[in-house]
Amino acid sequence: MSRIRSTLLALAATALVAAGGGAAPAAAAAPATTGVRSVDIPGAGVTLKANVVAPAAAGSHPAIVFPSSWGLNDLEYLAQAGTLAAKGYVVVSYTPRGWWSSGGEIDTAGPLDMADLSKVIDWTIANTAADPARIGAAGISYGAGISLLGAANDPRIRAVVMMSGWSDLVYSLYGDNTRHRQSADLLGLAAQLVGHPGPDLSGKLADFAANRNVDAVKAWARARSAATYVDALNANRPAVLIANAWGDSFFPPDQLVDLFGRLSTPKRLELRPGDHAIAELTGLLGLPNDAWTSLYRWFDEYLAGTGTGIGAEPPVVVKPWNAAGEQYPSWAALNTSTRRYGLGQIRWLDGTGLLGGAPGGGWTKTIPTGLDTIADGGVVLLTNGAAAFTGVPPQVWLPAVDRLRAGVWAAERPATALRIRGIPRVHLELTGTAAQGTVIAYLYDLDALGNAALITHAPVGWLGTAPGARGVDVALSATAYDVPPGHSLTLVVDTVDPLYYDANAAGGSVTIAGGSYVDVPVR
Repeated sequence: MSRIRSTLLALAATALVAAGGGAAPAAAAAPATTGVRSVDIPGAGVTLKANVVAPAAAGSHPAIVFPSSWGLNDLEYLAQAGTLAAKGYVVVSYTPRGWWSSGGEIDTAGPLDMADLSKVIDWTIANTAADPARIGAAGISYGAGISLLGAANDPRIRAVVMMSGWSDLVYSLYGDNTRHRQSADLLGLAAQLVGHPGPDLSGKLADFAANRNVDAVKAWARARSAATYVDALNANRPAVLIANAWGDSFFPPDQLVDLFGRLSTPKRLELRPGDHAIAELTGLLGLPNDAWTSLYRWFDEYLAGTGTGIGAEPPVVVKPWNAAGEQYPSWAALNTSTRRYGLGQIRWLDGTGLLGGAPGGGWTKTIPTGLDTIADGGVVLLTNGAAAFTGVPPQVWLPAVDRLRAGVWAAERPATALRIRGIPRVHLELTGTAAQGTVIAYLYDLDALGNAALITHAPVGWLGTAPGARGVDVALSATAYDVPPGHSLTLVVDTVDPLYYDANAAGGSVTIAGGSYVDVPVR
C-alpha cells in the first residue's frame, strides 16, 4: 500500500500545481501554497497517515481537518486541499485508523476515532501555522460522520461541513424495521479489500447479515450517531453545514432533516439530486461543484471571518429533481399543505386502483411474498448516481409491473403541476399478515405512455409476535419533485427489493385493505 500511496502522492502533487501548490517557474509569482507534504501523525496509540498543504504566506491561518471516506485514504481531498490552501487555510487530511497504511483496526467512527481526530488537531496546532481558535472539520461519507461526531466531542472544532454523512447509524442500517442490504454489503467489501476490520466490525456486520444480536448492533450504531450527541453539539455550538442527496442509498436524508431540526447552532441544510457522495464527486477532481462552493463559503464565514453572507441566507437549500433551486427559512416551509390520497378498489380490467379521494373500505388486494417486480429502488450508488448526471430519474414501464405480484394505484391527471416538497408518508391497513413481514412502497410520476419515473420510495417492516391485522406507516425518503401537468401520481407496493433484506416467509402473502392512504406534502 505504501508504494501505491507514493505513486498517487506524486500524481496528486503534480495536479496541485494548477491550484497554486506546486513549484512555479522562476519568472512567475511565488507559489500561494507550500505544496503537499506527507506526514505521520501519532493518533491514540496508532500512527495515522496524513498530508498537509498550507498557505505560503507567513502568519497564523484557519485550519481544516479532513478525515478520508470509507475505503479511501488521505489523498482523496488533495485537489480541494490545494484550492483551500491557496485561499488561506492550513489543510490536514488523514486516513482514519484501520484503513490503508494507518495503524490499528477500523473503529467505525467510534471512541478511538474521536480520540484520533483530537490527536490530529493537537498535531496540527503544534506543527503548522494553524490558529487554535479557528479549527474546522469536513469530509464526505465516513469523513463527514467523523467530523460531526468529533465536533460533539472536541469543542475546538468551530465549523463542520458534512457531505453525504449520517446522523443516525441505527436508521441507516435498520430504518423502518428493515435491514439495508446492499449498502452494508458494500461497506463490508471495502473494509475487507483495503482495511483492517478486526473482530469488532466483522462481528457486527456478521450479526447484521444474520439478523442476530440486533440490540447489541443497534447499541453499537447508536454510539456512532451524531443524533445521540445533539446536546453536546448544541453546547459546543459549531457552525454545521449538512449537504446530502435525495437518493442517498447509504444514508437516506430523513435522518438529516430530523438532526437539522434539533440543532440550535448556526446551521444549513442542502439537498440535491443524486446518490451517496455523487453530488460532491466532481469537486474531488477539482472541477466546479455546488457542494464544494458552499463549503468554501461556510468556512470563509465561520473560520476565516470574511463575511460571505451565507449565514444570513435562508438555511434550507434544495435542488428539486426537475426544477430550479429553492431556498426556505425552515424545513417546514418547504410545503404549504398535505394532500391525502386514499387507495381505492383495484379494477379487474387493468389491475390498477384509483389513488385519490377519501380512504374507503370494502376492498382488499393480496400480493405474494418473495416475488419481485420491476419496481425497485435500483442499485446502490449507481441508479440514483446516474440520475444526478443525466437529470433522468430511475424509470420503469408501469404496464410491465406484474399486478399479480404488486398493488398499483394511479391518481387522476391534473391540469396543473403537483409540486411535492418534503417527506411523503404511506399508511397501509393490512389483514391476515404473518407476525413479521416487509413491504416496499414506491411513488412514481406516470406519463401518458406508461413511463414511470421514481420520485421516492422506502421499505417498511413489522416485527410483531402474532399474525393478524395491523396498520403500518412508512415515511418515504424526503424529496422535491414536480409532477408535470397531465401526469399521474402513482403508488406501487410489493414485497421484494434487492436493496433490502425482507422479513417475509416464502410462499406467504400480504393483504392490503381499505383505509390505506398516502399523505403527500405539496406547495
